[in-house]
Amino acid sequence: MESQNCLGIYISKHKATVVCLDSQGKDSKVSGCFNVSIEDQEQSDMQTLAGLIAHGCNKRKLKFSEVAVAMDSTMLMQHSVHSEFSDPRQISATIRFDTEETLATDISEVALAFEIISTDQTGSELTVFSAQRKILSDALASLQQYNFDPVTMEPDVNCLSRFMRHKMLPDEPEQAGTLYGILSQRNGYLIVPPTTNGDGTKKASFVRTFLVGPKQDRVDLLAREVLVTAALAENTEPISSLKIFDSTDSVDCKQLSEKLSMTSSTTDLYQADAIPADCADPVDFAIAYGAALAYSDKTHHANFRDDFNPYQGKKLKLQKILKLTAVSATVLLIALGLYLHIQLVNVNRNSNSLRSKFVKDYSAVSLDKLENDETIRDAVKKLDKLRRRIEGERSGLITDENSISSKLTLVLAAFVKCAAKTNLNIDTINITSRDISIIGDTSSRQNTTKFFEEIGKSGLEIVQERYGTKGGRDTFSIKVEPKS
Repeated sequence: MESQNCLGIYISKHKATVVCLDSQGKDSKVSGCFNVSIEDQEQSDMQTLAGLIAHGCNKRKLKFSEVAVAMDSTMLMQHSVHSEFSDPRQISATIRFDTEETLATDISEVALAFEIISTDQTGSELTVFSAQRKILSDALASLQQYNFDPVTMEPDVNCLSRFMRHKMLPDEPEQAGTLYGILSQRNGYLIVPPTTNGDGTKKASFVRTFLVGPKQDRVDLLAREVLVTAALAENTEPISSLKIFDSTDSVDCKQLSEKLSMTSSTTDLYQADAIPADCADPVDFAIAYGAALAYSDKTHHANFRDDFNPYQGKKLKLQKILKLTAVSATVLLIALGLYLHIQLVNVNRNSNSLRSKFVKDYSAVSLDKLENDETIRDAVKKLDKLRRRIEGERSGLITDENSISSKLTLVLAAFVKCAAKTNLNIDTINITSRDISIIGDTSSRQNTTKFFEEIGKSGLEIVQERYGTKGGRDTFSIKVEPKS
């Protein structure tokens, strides 16, 4: 898809004209155009017409990003309505009430589009176009079935007026009071170009449409419609000249001037160098061209979609992209979270395995627990006291015939051998030069006996012992001294 291209489609009941512009504004160029018809088809409905349009675009390999549609005058009705507001947003909110009051009929099944003709202190004068919702819905659904989602659906006369503003009127000076009459093979269009007020503001185009029969006298028909248009265009400059383009080239401007008592002359749609010389109907081509220009025209559009089915193509695409992005981001975050969780579980598993292994390997030298009435600080103090005694003995401050350090070494050896087996707790150790007094307890009398046996195996002799029970544990108090 080309981001700058727009496809203009002019749709009538049995025909369609398609123009693809490869750029927008004054520099727009036609990259492709064609006409389709269902008059000779077995099924002459809007869906068949949309299928022919899609086939024609694919056959010519037309590239575009947006679609704009012009609806034929036979599908619409035009009304003059007064609004008390001048702001387009306020007019949009009240246009249905004003139109229903003006027409004095129910418009619940009707879609509306409007163009502001002029504004003053009393409000705004509007040109209101109405169309049956079913006709518009059928056309829109048929196009959307082939992936055509039009940005705008406008009256054909508005698209023709836009084509003239962009491709014809800028090439000649503005002439106040000039009325353009454009006749196709089946429709007629009267357009008063936009003019400039004295304060510098722009007045919108005043437009009217009418049907042209195949056997009608176009001069008489045009003269009658010009007089009606001049009477209705109250807020425009008085019409003083008429410029005519007739696709059948059957209007005599001299005869028309005599009937209207005003200057009449011909104008040429081909002067804009935008219409191919071999197109079937230049007016239909100009309308489709003007529809394609709607995408770049930032002025107010008489867009039926604003009323019955607002265009949401880009909005829905953006929402879909954002939704897909949000879902993808959520899945990515969940996957990242699971990955990090698995890594953390593996680390904890290895840590627990090492902890279990270390507890088993070092249980023999670990401190199970201290008594409830003994803190770490007390244990440190006792060990420090023993350390000072040993240091004093080694320095010669504490000596006797049997070395105290030897006695202490024997006692500690006995403790290490049986502490874990007997659940041994030592309350106090009193070392003298003659003997060592030990007060403690075990979990049972059997374990106390095992402890005493280890004392004997360590080279110590129990010279005094005392037993008892306290708090469910077997207590003892002994005095030991080295064996002779």
